[in-house]
Amino acid sequence: MQEMTASILQGILLPFIGTSLGAACVFLMSGTLCPSLRQALTGFAAGVMTAASVWSLLIPAMEQSAAMGQFAFIPAVTGFWIGILFLLLLDKTIPHLHQNSQEPEGPHSHLKRTTMLILAVTLHNIPEGMAVGIVLAGWIAGSETLTAAGALTLSLGIAIQNFPEGAIISMPLHSEGIKKGKAFLQGILSGVVEPLAALLTLIAASHILPTLPYLLSFAAGAMIYVVVEELIPEASTAPHSNLGTLLFSTGFTLMMILDTALG
Repeated sequence: MQEMTASILQGILLPFIGTSLGAACVFLMSGTLCPSLRQALTGFAAGVMTAASVWSLLIPAMEQSAAMGQFAFIPAVTGFWIGILFLLLLDKTIPHLHQNSQEPEGPHSHLKRTTMLILAVTLHNIPEGMAVGIVLAGWIAGSETLTAAGALTLSLGIAIQNFPEGAIISMPLHSEGIKKGKAFLQGILSGVVEPLAALLTLIAASHILPTLPYLLSFAAGAMIYVVVEELIPEASTAPHSNLGTLLFSTGFTLMMILDTALG
């Protein structure tokens, strides 16, 4: 029981720790992130999230539906599209502002620019937290295709890609005149939603094992929405996007290796 509790805590907290360590870069680095570095870090995060969506979520979803034979794709496709539409709904109903953008998205509001920047990151942290919670719930419920090692791998992969995200939030905030301590706290704040989403999803999903294929693919769809709608465009902002592409491939490869070796 103690080992299970420790694994659950590790899975829930690792992504948040990654964000916090990244946000702490504001104390170690001066100035802002240069465009090429931001492009590289964003591309890397996109690669990790894409690989995690495939190996840690969609493939297990189809494996869990193997009894459906040639129709095993149905839960994965259904959940995937519900996840896409769920993030589209959040995108349209929550005011937020992406990095390097001057035009806020979502409904009109009088929120500060810094608040909307944090909300933009918070939006795509929600499906990451949900993904961890769902995989943990499946492992606890006794799923044959979801393991503690798999859950840890997913959490570790998300933590790795959260590190640059934390820096991408805190350092630009400091460059806009916010004190380092406050910029660090706001960077952390953007990641708080992940352990909360993981815990709430874990509680909600722990008693509904038959729906896990849909929940896994739901999280995958939500994560892919973030990658395509936000991360890839940000990784390709420069005239020559080779760096973002190479770091996307690096992140994808790293997550694939982690999932295969540890999961």
